[in-house]
Amino acid sequence: GLIKIYDGFDKVAELSASNSFAKEVIESWAKAEWFTQSKPLPATMDLTVYKVDGEINTDDFSPGNQAQSRADIPLHAEFFGVSRFPDGIETIAGFRTDNKQVAFAGDVVGTGSSRKSAVNSLLWHTGDDIAGVPNKRVGGVVLGGTIAPIFYATARDAGIMPIECDMGAMKTGDTLTLDLQKWKLKDPSGAEIAMQPASPTLLDEYRACGRLNLIIGKQLTRSACTFLNQQFPDIFIGVINPEPEPGQGFSLAQKMVGKACGLDGVLPGTVCEPKMTTVGSQDTTGPMTMQEIAELACLRFKAGLFMQSFCHTAAYPKASDFDRWSIMQETTVDCGGLALKPGDGVIHPWLNKMLVPDTVGTGGDSHTRFPLGISFPAGSGLVAFGAALGFMPLEMPNSVLVSFTGKRKPGITVRDMVNAIPYAAIQQGLLTVEKKNKKNIFAGAVLEIEGVDDLSVEEAFELTDASAERSAAGCAIRLPLDTVVANVKSNVELLQTLVDDGYQDVTCIKNRIAELTTWLEKPSLLVADDNAQYLNIIEIDLAEITEPILACPNDPDDVRRLSEVAGTTIDEAFVGSCMTHLSHLQAASALIA
Repeated sequence: GLIKIYDGFDKVAELSASNSFAKEVIESWAKAEWFTQSKPLPATMDLTVYKVDGEINTDDFSPGNQAQSRADIPLHAEFFGVSRFPDGIETIAGFRTDNKQVAFAGDVVGTGSSRKSAVNSLLWHTGDDIAGVPNKRVGGVVLGGTIAPIFYATARDAGIMPIECDMGAMKTGDTLTLDLQKWKLKDPSGAEIAMQPASPTLLDEYRACGRLNLIIGKQLTRSACTFLNQQFPDIFIGVINPEPEPGQGFSLAQKMVGKACGLDGVLPGTVCEPKMTTVGSQDTTGPMTMQEIAELACLRFKAGLFMQSFCHTAAYPKASDFDRWSIMQETTVDCGGLALKPGDGVIHPWLNKMLVPDTVGTGGDSHTRFPLGISFPAGSGLVAFGAALGFMPLEMPNSVLVSFTGKRKPGITVRDMVNAIPYAAIQQGLLTVEKKNKKNIFAGAVLEIEGVDDLSVEEAFELTDASAERSAAGCAIRLPLDTVVANVKSNVELLQTLVDDGYQDVTCIKNRIAELTTWLEKPSLLVADDNAQYLNIIEIDLAEITEPILACPNDPDDVRRLSEVAGTTIDEAFVGSCMTHLSHLQAASALIA
């Protein structure tokens, strides 16, 4: 197994001169025995399918009404599929009793925001025990016509092999053959099933019991080889990143990520490790994030700022929540992060007040979508990794540009602009509502937005926030410099009130104030190059939007003009979700009054 340390390599190296055990560890790291002594992957795998038709949300794997048990993996796994596929546990267990490798399959897999607990429960039923590590498992395969990008990444991090492929006539009980060397999948008749290309490192990640283990292990091996003056072992799959053509430009998102990597920009497909300037954690996923921080042996966050909020459970807390709040607050402050207080409010507007323009971050909520800079939301494991080590692994996605032109007519709101994006994509054949064989140009891509110079930063967040509903990996929005300067000045004042009110860790807050103050001394913003290349460009003339555009229950992709749904009976109205902002509550209260 992999012996993990945190910021202690130099101490182990120093001890190796006089301590035989330390020397043995250093030499083992240098040989990458944590990898070479793991079980090699077979040439082929026989997979027994457990198939659920349609869309499988993370809440189907990990019910929100059982969120209090998510940190207890075996207990929470008892609720796996309880309402969506109640035969799942028994059927999968039956396959496993016959020593079959189970592949969980669905048309659309992993939408929703409870990725880590969903993956944990899936692993518990389809994975294998880890020697010396109780209550956790690794392995397993998940197949999807579309796999939500954050769920896909979380599965990789945890040691599941995610595969996007044609679902076709696939059904429960089918035996598929996966050729790992040729990356081909065949159905029971021997016919080949179309598959999406895999990341070049996916098989190494699977053998290493997860992407994060592979990254940490390779870093330790590299450091040990340098210390012992040895060559880095040639045993890992190599990565060749794309190189820009002469004169090729970069998009705004590509420049932001490039800056975080010390480069001018990064092209789609680039495997990189951008610096994490801002990391956020909320309270339903927070207990798992704290567990992962402990497993990483983290003593001090290396990310620029880590913030823990208490918003999802604070409104209606259970008795058990108070103990979890205490653990999250204590761990956050001890590691040098900022802990908010229960009742302070929702994570997103708070985190948005702490952003450094043109930087990169992440968060444990799918709606962590920065209006300044760019964020790549992640599961609890990767959030802990980014906070602890100060960077996160990323394969730079393609970008889809949405370019707004013209001016809004009276009565057309920012929410109409939000819904105009999927509406335009549907009209252009880039998005379908039907889940089976679903088409979604935004899935796994970065949504980049321009032409919104009249919006405030708070209004811009309504657009970036909605990129989660598009299943986009992230969102970058271009705003005028004076708008951003005014926002940052206001944010500095707010952060100072946190210092005055005794919030901890005070050093963390003061460091962020210093960063923002330095930026204000010479403010500037990155801009996309005119010759940047995009997967697709969607142009929307705001002047042509003459009526509100609504998202119909229960699918944010199912958008229609008001005239198309006029007269529909509304039995019940609910105001509140990650996509509801203060202005919406104010408008609703005015209507009620």
